[in-house]
Amino acid sequence: QLTSIMSIAHRISGAALAAGSLLVVWWIVALATGPEYYAYVQGILTSILGQLVLFGFSVAVFYHLSNGIRHLFWDIGYNLSLEGVRRSGYMVLSSTVVLSAVTWSLVLMG
Repeated sequence: QLTSIMSIAHRISGAALAAGSLLVVWWIVALATGPEYYAYVQGILTSILGQLVLFGFSVAVFYHLSNGIRHLFWDIGYNLSLEGVRRSGYMVLSSTVVLSAVTWSLVLMG
């Protein structure tokens, strides 16, 4: 069932990326608008709720990226066996956790 759950999660992460892209556009518009509005948007994004949203967005980015790479390997015929599909699924989950942890460690330290 791992593959089915990951397929659904891939679609959900794609929707999260679409919503998160609007957040990025909002941030860029605030940057272009001026220092007062930018400070307002930064205040929202650096709040605890804003940080949770950004964390979820980053997890969606890394999951969608990793699973997309997995699909590219499938497209060229690699890891199509049941064992290969299972193993690559766990690799996607592992890379999502590691990439998210490294990114947020750097964000929180800096």
